[in-house]
Amino acid sequence: QVQLVESGGGLVQAGGSLRLSCAASGRTFSGYAMGWFRQAPGKEREFVAAISRDGGSTYYANSVKGRFTISRDNAKNTVYLQMNSLKPEDTAVYYCAARAGTNWYISSNEYAYWGQGTQVTVSS
Repeated sequence: QVQLVESGGGLVQAGGSLRLSCAASGRTFSGYAMGWFRQAPGKEREFVAAISRDGGSTYYANSVKGRFTISRDNAKNTVYLQMNSLKPEDTAVYYCAARAGTNWYISSNEYAYWGQGTQVTVSS
């Protein structure tokens, strides 16, 4: 089992930046592909970005492509989400998730472990 703790959320103006972190503990972090998801009020949880367990492969939702960057540091057991050019529609609770294995998936059902989430609010 792996435990995940997100941090780095907050309130930012449109056009600003935030970097989210997700610290993992428990099993060997490098054995897990990682994903970021978000859920806005009244909406379903949606995929944002994912990264393979070695960091060699990444994938982004179209809505964030070119603005967000996912990365990981296996020595620090941490995955990051750099968010630039933020928009009000990026406002949501952001969750990191882990699944054992090499490859990422965009379906939340593929991820067995979840953090508690961190709030990101973008003001216009």
